[in-house]
Amino acid sequence: MNRILIIDDDRELCVLIKRSVLSENIEADFCSTGKAGLLKLREREYQLVILDVMMPGMDGFETLEEIRKESSLPILMFTSRNDSISKVRGLRAGADDYLTKPFDMEELIARIVSLIRRYTRFNQPDGAVQKLVFDGLEIDPEARLVTVENSTLELPPKEFDLLLYCAKNQGKILTKKQIYENVWGDEYLYDDSNIMAVISRLRKKLEAAPSSPKYIQTIKGIGYRFNKEV
Repeated sequence: MNRILIIDDDRELCVLIKRSVLSENIEADFCSTGKAGLLKLREREYQLVILDVMMPGMDGFETLEEIRKESSLPILMFTSRNDSISKVRGLRAGADDYLTKPFDMEELIARIVSLIRRYTRFNQPDGAVQKLVFDGLEIDPEARLVTVENSTLELPPKEFDLLLYCAKNQGKILTKKQIYENVWGDEYLYDDSNIMAVISRLRKKLEAAPSSPKYIQTIKGIGYRFNKEV
């Protein structure tokens, strides 16, 4: 059974989520502070973290940064601020998705299931998955590892999924709509901050010169393309 960790100081909400995800055969633990959440992550195996931005002491952004030092688990952030600043800050720091409070419980469950499915799908016994090898870059879909110039990286789920999707479509111009619907598995609502944040993080990790990318290139006004020359 999959298990998630909820880090939120709203106990009633945590209990509600815990009860709700049982319908999807998902168990949940919860705690009210970032420090307690970090301890739980070291003690037990989880498939997803739900993290609130506004918490006493260590806030959600600080907690997110600490989690990313140790884990590539998918992270869904809650924010009560309906503004792009909090959303983009979380995405740039390594969050995979976000929801603004108040939210619909069915939507939350759908996002949880989607994130867990993407995180675990390449670990299923479906046979060997071929590695993708390019100039200076190797992508291993089965192990979900990326090797850049002999340095191996374990990318967060959204970063890995976006890179893999673009690489599998090498040389093809992909619209932002195509990328969003295939990587996020959701309807594209003309909000490009998710895509831009993930690609920005990827370039910083993969590129010798992020401002002049070798792998994922920007096609102005359309979307992106994985360089057909590599």
